[in-house]
Formats: sequence, structure tokens, C-alpha cells
Amino acid sequence: MPSVTGPAQPGRAPARPEAAERPVPAGYRAVFAVPEFRAVFAAHLLSSLGVVVCEIALSLLVFDLTESPLLSALTFALGLLPYVVGGTLLSAVADRYPARAVLVVCDVLCALAAAGMVAPRAPIALLLVLRCLTAAIAPVFAGTRAGTLGDILGEGELFVLGRSVIRIVNQGAQLAGFAAGGLLLAVVPPRAVLALTACTFVASALLLRLGTRARPARATARGALLGASLAGTRRLLADRRIRALLLLAWLPPAFVVVPEALLIPYGDLLGTGPAGLGLLLCSMPIGAIAAESLVGAFLTPRARARLTFPMGLFAVLPSLGFAAGPSLGWAVALLVLTGTGISYNFGVDRWFVAAVPEELLGQAMTVMQAGRMTIMGLAMALGGAAAAFAPLRVVMPAAGVVGAVCVLAVIFEARRTAGGARRTAAGGAVPARGLPGRNGGPASGTES
Repeated sequence: MPSVTGPAQPGRAPARPEAAERPVPAGYRAVFAVPEFRAVFAAHLLSSLGVVVCEIALSLLVFDLTESPLLSALTFALGLLPYVVGGTLLSAVADRYPARAVLVVCDVLCALAAAGMVAPRAPIALLLVLRCLTAAIAPVFAGTRAGTLGDILGEGELFVLGRSVIRIVNQGAQLAGFAAGGLLLAVVPPRAVLALTACTFVASALLLRLGTRARPARATARGALLGASLAGTRRLLADRRIRALLLLAWLPPAFVVVPEALLIPYGDLLGTGPAGLGLLLCSMPIGAIAAESLVGAFLTPRARARLTFPMGLFAVLPSLGFAAGPSLGWAVALLVLTGTGISYNFGVDRWFVAAVPEELLGQAMTVMQAGRMTIMGLAMALGGAAAAFAPLRVVMPAAGVVGAVCVLAVIFEARRTAGGARRTAAGGAVPARGLPGRNGGPASGTES
């Protein structure tokens, strides 16, 4: 079936001739009309559920073995902190090697790590090391997959919608994964659940190997992987336009997770019980899934681009409402509204892929994901530390105040850099496609 892929790029799959001759289905239907994307979607669904269930099962296993809340909580923290390692020291992997091979190897390594956790006499230190390994692999996998979407869907409207589907899966996996993990752990021991997650990674690897086609690596340069990763990261951060878009991708989530990280003590403050706490924890993903689906399905590319800056700012504002000490119902409403801010990513994705050099696309997406998760982890830690010295009704809205100031500054910088050009390996420049105009919308209403 036809798909819109944009003009052919070096290392990219060329647009199929029939795409220009047949009508293209609108919205998400166009994305799922591409067979390779369906394989990527199914693989991502399996691996995302596996990651969430693995986190729950491993945390419970560590607690059962040690009876230490600290070590149990550390298994969750280790899901974020190693992102900076994989996202900087290994980021060049995404462009240096064929994407399909990288994705399959990452899934196989995660499967082996989950299988290692099943060993009956595995020491706690080994369990935590294996958790770090999967977390370090995660940004490489995510960046490579994002680059693969550019190969499969092109860099225009379908790429943006494909990224949207991936975000919907991420949010949905939180809801379904916690529910499935809880049900499984009520019936079978944690090690059996970990064995099941290893199977999900294997299934994901098979889907990617059999459902996507082999493509050559983007980058042709050789040399030390570490040096190439650091050099590529420095090159990305040295570009003012790319740096502004990275900050725009990183900062709103960082301030959004501060109130989310404090929901357990806030629920305790309200005396909600387990049911109320579960409702609080589900509220933000529900808002995110609803907004992502509606914006992607019903708004035009121009309208979504115009929402980027307003929604990026709006995402941090509902936390101001916690200054009033809202009841359970109002707290749920504030969190749902916060989740809707995820829709700002449509514009960020479109502008970012247009600004990044072709040969660094996979690495750039890896850096974006690693930076986002690392900064979110640091923000959660800082929010928790602040809550040890100040009331929740001060700390939670303070994140909104500081966040609004920081996001406004980044928006100003992103608007100033909107007229940039896309760099190539040869050092030349081509007009940047899909960049926003000074009014926050795209320079053109059409996709290149």
C-alpha cells in the first residue's frame, strides 16, 4: 500500500513511485498502511510491556530477597540513570551499523539480561548490574528505532504520526504493564514473570528481523566508537538550532515528572488508599493517550505545529493547582490536563528531524531520548529531596513556576533559530524542511 516518504535521502529508502499517484489515507491509517511500520509497532508493543513488567517483577524480587525498600526503589532508579551512558558513549551505534541489526541485537541482549535475572542464586549485585545493562541499551534502541521510522516513513507527516504512535504505546504500556504485572505477580513468582519478559524481547527481535528490510548504515566513517559517539554528540550540541530543540524536548517532561514523582506521598496526605493512589498514577498517561490520539487524528500538520509552543508551556502549568491542596477529584483533573501537554511533541519531532544532519539522525534521536530520561530522573530526585524540607503544596507548584520560566526561555530560543538550514556531511547546507515560522507554525503548510 502507498505511503508518503518524502524525497530520497542518502541511506534512506527512496519514495515508491506509486505514492505520488494514488491517494494517501489520512491520519494514523496512513502509518499503519505501511507493512514495515506494523512490524515495528508490534515489536515496540511487546518490548514496552516487557520493560514495564520486568521493572515491577525485579523490584519485587529484590525486595523479597533483601526486605530493603531502598534497594527495591533503586531498581526503578537504575531504569533512568544509565541512559546518559548509553546515550553519549554508545550513541554512534545508531548510525554506524545497519539499523535492523542494531535493533535485533539490542532486543537479544535485553532478553539475555532478563534471563540472567531468573537464575535462582543470582546475587543482588548481579541483578542490579543486569538492570543497568538494559537501561544503557534502551536509548540506543530508541534512537535507532526512531531513525528507522525515518527510513520507513520518510521525514514528513508520516514520520511525525509514527513517532506519535510510539508515544501512545509508551503511555499505554505504563497502564497495561502495571495492570498485567500486578495480576501476574499475584499468581506466579517474580522469576517466572521475568522469564516471560525475556520471551517478549525475543518475540520483538523476531518481528524486527522478519518484518523489516535490511538497510545500509547511514555513517561511513570508522574509528573508535567512543570517540565517534562523543564527537557526534558535541557536533549536535554545538548547533544552536538543534540545541534549542533538544532543550524543548527535555525541559517540559523534566518539570512535569516532579509532581508525578510525589503522588505517593500526596495520596497518603489525602488518605486515598490503594485505589485512589492507582487513579492518581493513571491520570497523566490517560490524558497523554487521549490528547496524542485526538491531535494526531483530527488536526492538520499546520495546526499541530502551531500547538507546539502553547502546549509545551501548558504542560507545566496544571501543577500550579496543587498549591490549593486539591482533593482527589481535582488532583486527577490536574494530572489529566498535564498529560495532554504531550501533544507538543508533534512539532518538535518534525522540526528536529529537519534540522539534524542526515548522517547523524540515529545518533541525534538517541541523544534526545537519553537526555530526556536522564533529566527526568534528576528532576524526580531533586523533587523528592525538596519535599523532604518543604510541604508538598509548595514543592509541586514550584515545579510549575520554575518550569514555566525555563520553557518560555527555550521557546524564545527555538523561535529565534527557526530559519536555520540543514547541514550535510560535506559541510554544505540545504533549506530546512518543516521548520516553524516566527508565529510558531510551519513555514509551509505542505510536507516536502
